[in-house]
Amino acid sequence: MARSRDRRIFSRTDQASETAARVFLSLGSNLGDREQNLRQALAELEKRGVKIVRRSSIYETEPLEVTDQPDFLNLVVEIRTGLSPRALLDTCLETERLLGRKRTVNKGPRTIDIDLLFYGSSVIHEPGLNLPHPRLDQRNFVLTPLAEIAPEFSHPVSGLTAAALLAMSHDGSRVTRAGAAERESGQRNTRGIP
Repeated sequence: MARSRDRRIFSRTDQASETAARVFLSLGSNLGDREQNLRQALAELEKRGVKIVRRSSIYETEPLEVTDQPDFLNLVVEIRTGLSPRALLDTCLETERLLGRKRTVNKGPRTIDIDLLFYGSSVIHEPGLNLPHPRLDQRNFVLTPLAEIAPEFSHPVSGLTAAALLAMSHDGSRVTRAGAAERESGQRNTRGIP
């Protein structure tokens, strides 16, 4: 009896009703079959209570900070979920583990990296969870795909739109839309959503 009661309590604290809050994730990969890693991560997230509403194009980007590693493929997705911010972060970390992410070198190569960028207008500063993502305004590999799918979305702290953040960015790193194969496959958007 106590066990099922505990589950209800856990469920209430870790689940929020699926709301109109706009939630954005950034995904990146630079090891193995990078595009397949991205597809597999999205599929795993959908199995765990994440509904993908909109998906950016895939971008090839050069690594920042630790530059002696392969280029990344990156994308941003807008999602809907009933998971709380903490539960969503845990789901992202579990998905990374399932896909073989090993955290051996800080900012080093990885099969998959999933970052929680925004959870609506939430501003959270807790151990292991900071929203909005604290460095997204310095990363064109995040801002470019974000501005593609949600140029009007406003940062809850600065009030600047994604398009304005990208225009003001000082990040000079290379971010290019992935090749013709991705465009021809029609995989840019999921579920027929424009």
